[in-house]
Amino acid sequence: MDTMKYKEQLANIARDYYLSKLTIAQISSKYKISRYLITKSLDEALSSGLVKININTPIDRNLEMEVRFKRLFGIQNAFILKDADTTNDDSEHIIDFAAQTIQDQIRTSRTIGVSWGGTVMNIINHFQTEVRDDLTFNQIMGDNLKYNSASGSTPLVQKAAAKYSAQYQTVPAPLYILNDEVRRSLAQEPAFIPAFSTMTKMDMLFSGIGTLASVETIPVWKQHLAEIFEGVDFSQIVGMLYGRPFDIQGNILNTTTDKLFGASIDTLLAVPTRMAIVKSKFKARSLLGALRGKLITDFVTNESVANRVLMEMELPL
Repeated sequence: MDTMKYKEQLANIARDYYLSKLTIAQISSKYKISRYLITKSLDEALSSGLVKININTPIDRNLEMEVRFKRLFGIQNAFILKDADTTNDDSEHIIDFAAQTIQDQIRTSRTIGVSWGGTVMNIINHFQTEVRDDLTFNQIMGDNLKYNSASGSTPLVQKAAAKYSAQYQTVPAPLYILNDEVRRSLAQEPAFIPAFSTMTKMDMLFSGIGTLASVETIPVWKQHLAEIFEGVDFSQIVGMLYGRPFDIQGNILNTTTDKLFGASIDTLLAVPTRMAIVKSKFKARSLLGALRGKLITDFVTNESVANRVLMEMELPL
């Protein structure tokens, strides 16, 4: 048996055992090989890294602070993790917990919106494999053109769908299109209609919260910032969400001159569950603006970020 076929068989046996919950006797009968070889295959799948088993230890949360944030901002869920010993541990805990929480939500959903970014990519990489052929992951906006990074080389909806053997819809066009007529006409092209029609059916979406710097790191957008964010006072921007800039009160700053190619802001704000993940306390003002503007319904962060948000609320605007 050649290497690829052998690996495929190992994967199939592991999938049957760990996901489909077949017994070793049932798998032996299915593949017409001995129980000894089935056991050996399962051991090899683990030792080779083809199968990875993660045991998620409980992560402590600050329940009192969560209740306070829910009361302050009238949101569905605030998930605030207790600070870890190191920054790296903090980041890992947030990603681990966010991945688990999002997957819990996905189990009762059919259509999931996915944005771009390193945080989103890390969360998807932490997803546990499941099989859901009734599930669709939908890219909510065009390509960010950040092809020199791991988070930009492959559509993240494709990565997410692979974790579930699910379907996905991409938006293979630039994130921003300056020509208004081109942008409107392109959305009516047959190739884009499936993705745009699915956007209106999303049960949930998840995203990181960015800053203007995240746009400026991409040369083509940096060169055309004034045109992309026409009429926007850049000093008022505290964060970027769904590809749009917003201020400390959560007002989207380019509603009348929006150049983004993808789901409209009204479509996104109609999604019942909109989860944001924030790892850095330097994005506390961004999180505060998103909460004030009801741009998100749920968020995952840690005590350091949450405390910085509360501190920012005490500062003059």
